[in-house]
Amino acid sequence: MPGRQKRIENIPCFKTESINMDVSYFFDLSTCKHRGLFEHCEDVWTIPSKLPSYFESISLGKIEVDIPDGVHLIDPAFISIGKGTSIEPGAYIKGPCVIGENCTIRNGAYLRGYVLTGDHCVLGHTSEFKNVLLLNHACAAHFSYVGDSILGNRVNLGAGTVCANLRFDKQPIVFDLEGKRIETGLRKLGAIIGDETQTGCNSVTNPGTLLGKRVCCYPCTNFGGFIPSDRVVHHETKILVSQT
Repeated sequence: MPGRQKRIENIPCFKTESINMDVSYFFDLSTCKHRGLFEHCEDVWTIPSKLPSYFESISLGKIEVDIPDGVHLIDPAFISIGKGTSIEPGAYIKGPCVIGENCTIRNGAYLRGYVLTGDHCVLGHTSEFKNVLLLNHACAAHFSYVGDSILGNRVNLGAGTVCANLRFDKQPIVFDLEGKRIETGLRKLGAIIGDETQTGCNSVTNPGTLLGKRVCCYPCTNFGGFIPSDRVVHHETKILVSQT
């Protein structure tokens, strides 16, 4: 990670400096096969909610790999899987779903529908995905929940990362941006995670979290709101050892 990253310690809301919040702030779409999903997008956090309508506009049902015994394909006519992708026995994939080329779907992966990936992605063991977009080389390899979210290019989620997408009170999701309260109108919204950002093991992003590019989140952090690019997020903690 760049040496000039700034640290954010226990800050639920970060005031920015008039950052241009268009899609390019979060993602490089030059190699994205699904750029049409981002057309006419004013607010990047609306993209997950557009996935169902996008799936209705594309062709599905093209499976270009052999499916091993023990893989569960539900509604395969609505599932496309690209060349070179490896799917391990025990994976559960429910359509509509598009998996790109040279991806890895590991044993126990649970794809609940409206999952759209680029190429070279890893959807890992006992990780759950629902209504999500993964750009090229995105990786959620172990024990993650990713719902109503976007993982940018080369994003890596540490083991046990949870992208929470529903408030306790079930109310529409809001967050602070440049000191302003943003009302999304969405009941479910997980995390928008920019290119090359990584989370440590057992991190939790609160509903409606936006992370810029190249953010580094320490293990066991719980945070939300908007985190600009090139920041480090961690909690200030002390480990105390005493005699029994």
